[in-house]
Amino acid sequence: MDASRLRGIFPAIPTPVNDDDTINVAAAQALIAHLLKNGVNGIVPLGGTGEYGSVAREERVRMAGLCVEAVGGKVPVIPGVLDPGFHDAFQAGQAFANAGVDALMVVTPYYTNPTQAGVRDYFMRYADASAVPILIYEIPYRTRIAIAPEVMHELSRHERIIGMKACNLDMYHFLKVVAGVSDSFTVLSGEDSLFPLHVAAGAKAGIVVTANLFPRTWRAIYDLASSGQTAKALLLHRQLIPMMDMAFAETNPGPMKSVMDLIGVDAPRMLAPLVAPAADLQARLRAEVKRLLVSEAAIN
Repeated sequence: MDASRLRGIFPAIPTPVNDDDTINVAAAQALIAHLLKNGVNGIVPLGGTGEYGSVAREERVRMAGLCVEAVGGKVPVIPGVLDPGFHDAFQAGQAFANAGVDALMVVTPYYTNPTQAGVRDYFMRYADASAVPILIYEIPYRTRIAIAPEVMHELSRHERIIGMKACNLDMYHFLKVVAGVSDSFTVLSGEDSLFPLHVAAGAKAGIVVTANLFPRTWRAIYDLASSGQTAKALLLHRQLIPMMDMAFAETNPGPMKSVMDLIGVDAPRMLAPLVAPAADLQARLRAEVKRLLVSEAAIN
């Protein structure tokens, strides 16, 4: 796999679980079938939306393999690797590679507060040894680690580092990153709230949480933004703002999981330490999602 396949909408999917915290296979298969039917360009399981840190290790591997089987080679499967230390992260990535995934989304090494040199060496070492290509996952509001643009520029020139999920809310930082990355590297927006602006500024794809619920709408936003129709993309995106405010009012994926039965995926259970969102929030989000699904059905 190379960066040219990182185009379009890649939903960051939740992990449906049973009462015993094992993978709800039927619900996971239903979700992936729904997404493929509605034209997504890839699947990103086991990130923050997938509750990586709360899913048992053997269940993570099971989920990765289930996704590979369910997509049947139609689109890439790129699971997250969210361990804070190199050895656990590398072992997780190797297990996912053995399950047949196409690439890995590896988060910046958090908690230890590395220097920029440490971050650079971490990803270089990981990419040198990885069995599949990697995407860098930068999300400083969770990890407290932002990657300096000049470091990202250097990392983008490694032949095994093919892209990044950009969740840095600082647009100036984003602009500086995009300005210097290699042509063989794809920047993917990781923020539902900023997606059309990120595409206008140079992102070629998006890893989008609420695309689980509205894959056609998000694909329409992408098509508009990537063809230079930014004003129209923003207008369509604006219609999703009330829904996004509610979907992220409590820690993701709780609110979204609570309403996914509306698309045929009935698996609202959360994994500790997360709990079900407040009943009032669920009710308001449910009403808004029902309203938006009417518009979603009308998009070709």
